[in-house]
Amino acid sequence: MNHFIDVVLPIPVNQVFTYGINEAEYSFIKPGMRVAVPFGKKKIYTSIVNSVHTNLPVNYEVKPIYQIIDEKPLINEIQLKFWVWISKYYMCSIGEVLRAAIPSILLLESETLISVRDDLSINFEELNDEEFLIMEALEAQSPLRINEISDILNKKNIFTHLDSLSIKNLISINEKLYSRYKPKLSRCVNLLDSFFNDDQIKELKKKLKRSPKQLEVLISFLNSSDNNDLIEISDLKNISNSSSAIIKKMINRGIFHESYIQVDRIQSNQKSSNKKSNLSNNQNLAYNQIKESFRKNNIVLFNGVTSSGKTEVYIKIIQSILNGSNQILYLVPEIALTTQLVNRLSEVFSEELIVYHSRFSIDQRVEIWNKVLNSKKPQLIIGARSSLLLPFSNLKLIIVDEEHEQSYKQHEPSPRYHARDSSIVLSKYFSANVLLGSATPSIESYYNAVVLKKYDLVSLNKRYNNVPLPIIELINIREKHKQGKMVGIFSDELLEKISKTINEKKQVILFQNRRGFSPIIECNKCGYTPRCVNCDVSLTYHYNNKSLRCHYCGYNIDLIYSCPSCSNKDVISKGFGTQQVELEISELFPNYRVKRLDYDTTRGKNSFNNIISSFEKNEFDILIGTQMVTKGLDFKNVKLVGVLNVDNSLNFPDFRAYERCYQLIQQVAGRSGRSIERGEVLIQTYDSSNDIFNQIITNDYKSMFNSQIEERERFKYPPFFKLVKITLKHKNFALVNESANWLAKNLSAVLKANVLGPEFPNINRVRNKYQKNILIKIPSNQSLTATKNFIKKSKDKLHSISSYSSVNVILNVDNY
Repeated sequence: MNHFIDVVLPIPVNQVFTYGINEAEYSFIKPGMRVAVPFGKKKIYTSIVNSVHTNLPVNYEVKPIYQIIDEKPLINEIQLKFWVWISKYYMCSIGEVLRAAIPSILLLESETLISVRDDLSINFEELNDEEFLIMEALEAQSPLRINEISDILNKKNIFTHLDSLSIKNLISINEKLYSRYKPKLSRCVNLLDSFFNDDQIKELKKKLKRSPKQLEVLISFLNSSDNNDLIEISDLKNISNSSSAIIKKMINRGIFHESYIQVDRIQSNQKSSNKKSNLSNNQNLAYNQIKESFRKNNIVLFNGVTSSGKTEVYIKIIQSILNGSNQILYLVPEIALTTQLVNRLSEVFSEELIVYHSRFSIDQRVEIWNKVLNSKKPQLIIGARSSLLLPFSNLKLIIVDEEHEQSYKQHEPSPRYHARDSSIVLSKYFSANVLLGSATPSIESYYNAVVLKKYDLVSLNKRYNNVPLPIIELINIREKHKQGKMVGIFSDELLEKISKTINEKKQVILFQNRRGFSPIIECNKCGYTPRCVNCDVSLTYHYNNKSLRCHYCGYNIDLIYSCPSCSNKDVISKGFGTQQVELEISELFPNYRVKRLDYDTTRGKNSFNNIISSFEKNEFDILIGTQMVTKGLDFKNVKLVGVLNVDNSLNFPDFRAYERCYQLIQQVAGRSGRSIERGEVLIQTYDSSNDIFNQIITNDYKSMFNSQIEERERFKYPPFFKLVKITLKHKNFALVNESANWLAKNLSAVLKANVLGPEFPNINRVRNKYQKNILIKIPSNQSLTATKNFIKKSKDKLHSISSYSSVNVILNVDNY
């Protein structure tokens, strides 16, 4: 073989693999195409061609490819470059990036088929029981799949029996490539060729006078079809008020011809209004500043206070760019939580809008992939972080809405990329602009704009229609408890405001960033607390189904009413979650309509949309929620927001806890008073003297930024230092401990004091695996590439030690 391809396989190995191709394949294959290749003894994988060349590999003999899957590339050259950048920067394999990017249904898999060898005489006496059952089944039906044989034996591990039969030359084991993607087909009809002219149609109408229902179908078809175009049977049934049986009779009578067409699973039912954005003077000024900044700088940080109308500015910017074959990517933290935003964009861009949704079926995601890859029309793609990996060809603008949100960071599984930071790199490949939007920017982005001048800063400091920001008040619940003015988890002041607000026909949001009823159940006598058997964490009490549940692995047991340790019946709950808030507020105000918005109430397909829509229509009075209620929601009738306990967020052991607490409270406060009347926000806290509350009350982001940036520099945190977190995992506690100590010592020999740990995290066992962390701080004057290479070598060295080879080592760059 003189011609070769390097391919990327969807496996966690950080290298490309070389295969041989013939001359005809060499002239046809292009980078970005899928080819099926043999890998290992018998497995066949779908790979992506990285390059085509004539460089003969040394030290090993290349295998030929199995087959070419595509007629044209599935991904483009820019995407391949982007994958390589992600794999290098975030210290993962390019195969892991491939698997994250491409819908799994496009990665054709080989299916193992077991069959009896031809012309075989079987001596069943030589077989054990399992082998006898397998051969008996294969005699009745051959070939069989692995899972079918597993079901016959009622065993998961059948490979030893198959190996034994293979050694005895009784069976053959083959791999067959198959695709799981099936296009959606729709049944359609049109008139047969014999009814093309008017005379023939008139004659047909006469014949159908005795069949009035069929005549009605015919007339409906003629009124709806131009030039005898195909009409979907489902549409024809609706417009003729008919049934499938009647249309079937007309097909059998030779009036209609039936055929199938492929239809798009993703269809918009909404027409564009072409409504122009009616911007205020402040919004218009911001729009012009952004457009001017785009001429000088590719990246703009758009800092607009909550309810300032950033979305309307986005829409006008999109309208100015979305033409020809231009593509715009609109990133949101969680697409499932942005119903209102999608509805607003649909009003203006229904024909151009594509929503890339994690809850779409895998077939729908394939069709979106192909649309983005092949369409020559303008496209506005809105989605969460994974939409960044779509195959763009003419990307002109990336909008990162709520750029401060931690949801943009992928933690599990690899690649552990940050969509905001990665979008900036992707934009450079296309020479596209990036618009980072937030009312509470991340400290890193604000630093890049204000100090380093990498980004232009555009501010929108007034709410739309000049509605004032809400009044924010602190309630010191330490003092309230002393004064006896707490009713359960509510202060008297908050309860009074709730009652007053609802009597004014306004709505209330109560924020508690913990789901369930209570995080801890404890025996009042011996202190026993039920804990998860798989994780080092207490079980959370869920009131609705009277269960104790682990929020890490899902393990659950029934609620205990007496202590299993000492039999004491005085078992109490400590702390509170959204379920307890819902129960107590319903008991205090039985006539008020209350609903809860958290992970437990939004598991159903449309449950989130239903709750939001119901609250928008004023169908209930009080919405209780976790941080779901902070994400881009716009309720015109909400006057009061109550924050029930902010201290847990503020005291979380993380260098970003202060910043995130500020962002979280400002965002939830921003849900209040978004129309005409000024809103109110009440914050319950034990620590009312903390500086953060004065910064929140005065909306003084700059003060928060200045205090935090000083601390970050002093204690060597971003944006002054890069962070790489190394997590070691194993079921054996001692092995995790020893391997982490060994790796930390090896790293410290070169990186010195910038290696912190190893330390066990707060929860050091999850899903029966112990874990220990090492944190590496990399100063800006130190080579990031060289440091990463050293970390990788140290990891490889650890795995070369046989006793540590089974320890899972996870590298997480920019882990915050």
